[in-house]
Amino acid sequence: MNRAPFNGSPFSCLGRIKNNNMPVIITASVSKKVGQANYGSAGFSLTVQSEVSNLNQVAEASHQLYTLLNDSVNAELNGDKEPEKRAEWPTIIRNASPEWKCSEKQRDLILKIINENEVDRADVESLSLEMFGNSDLKSLNKLQASGLLDEMLNRWGKKPSRGTNPRFSAGRFK
Repeated sequence: MNRAPFNGSPFSCLGRIKNNNMPVIITASVSKKVGQANYGSAGFSLTVQSEVSNLNQVAEASHQLYTLLNDSVNAELNGDKEPEKRAEWPTIIRNASPEWKCSEKQRDLILKIINENEVDRADVESLSLEMFGNSDLKSLNKLQASGLLDEMLNRWGKKPSRGTNPRFSAGRFK
């Protein structure tokens, strides 16, 4: 038998036999499984056979079959509808106010200082931007909110009055 030398390619046998005008049957198969909500899954498998007239057509035919099968399997699994949402771990919300990242008490105190001291919210947002590079109060984490609260109390907080009782001045009764 006359054979060409092996060149290491997957279809190297195509060039090894001089007379390659014999029909060849190609079997191609694609199988996929996708996750779905609630830990479910859907799978689909497709296998097809095709005949090519000679070995020179195997590479091109196998590529075409794979592309066709892969597209068909994907279309079957997805259908015309939106793909189902994959299962996710449950999210535990520990903060009663999920739109704020800081604690509920920090949020309440920030809003209390703004309201009771009639501070313009834009001034507080500007302070937050200056301190943390972020003016969105809701996105401040606990550490940032704590720093902001300290500064807000220094600037706008009502300080308790000590020793200002009109009946008591400098340690003596009037």
